[in-house]
Amino acid sequence: MRDNTIDDYPSLLLAQESQDKNIEPLELGQRIKDLRLKLGLTLEEASQKTGLARSTLSKIENEQISPTFQAMQKLAHGLDVDMPQLFEPPKKIRATGRRDVTRSGQGKPHPTSTYEHELLATQLSSKKMMPFKTRVRARDFNDFSDWVRHDGEEFLLTLEGEVMLYTEFYEPILLKAGDSVYYDANMGHMLVSVSEEDAQILWVTAK
Repeated sequence: MRDNTIDDYPSLLLAQESQDKNIEPLELGQRIKDLRLKLGLTLEEASQKTGLARSTLSKIENEQISPTFQAMQKLAHGLDVDMPQLFEPPKKIRATGRRDVTRSGQGKPHPTSTYEHELLATQLSSKKMMPFKTRVRARDFNDFSDWVRHDGEEFLLTLEGEVMLYTEFYEPILLKAGDSVYYDANMGHMLVSVSEEDAQILWVTAK
C-alpha cells in the first residue's frame, strides 16, 4: 500500500491557489463619517440626533480624538445602527466578470491510482471553490493508506454508478446516482466505487 500525496486529491490544490490578503486597519472616524453621509446628515444634524457636540463629532471623524464607550452608544443610537456596525467597514460588492466554460470531456486530466480526475474551470486562478469530475477507481477502504482530510468544505454529487463514502465520525453511506452529500473536509473521508462499473462523481471543494 503506497502513501497518498497531495497530487492524489485535487481538492487539496485549492489551498495552494489561495493567496494571503492584507487586512486593512479600521479607520473608525471615516466609518462614522461614511454612516453619517449615507444618511444624508450634516454635522449639525448628526449632533442633534446623537446628542454629541458638533465639534466633538468633527474631531471623532477626523481621528483627532477617540470616542468613549458612552459616545459610541450615542452614535449608534443616533445613526440608527447596532454598535458592532460602527466597527464593521462596508462591504464592497464588485462584479469581476470572471467566467470559465469547460466543454464536455475537455477538462484537465489528473489520473491517480485510486481516482481519475477531470479538473474543471482550470483557467481561473485564486478560485474560492474547485470543481472536478472524478471516476472512482478505488474499490476498497484499504486502497488508502490513511484518511483524506484538508481545510474547507466539500460537496459531492454521484453522476453515474454507486459509491460508498467513508467518513471519520459517521457510518459509511451508500450514494447512488443523483444522491449528494455536503461535509466538512477537515473530517477524515474517502470514497470507493461499489457498482459494477466505476462510479463517476462531481466534487466541489470550497475554502
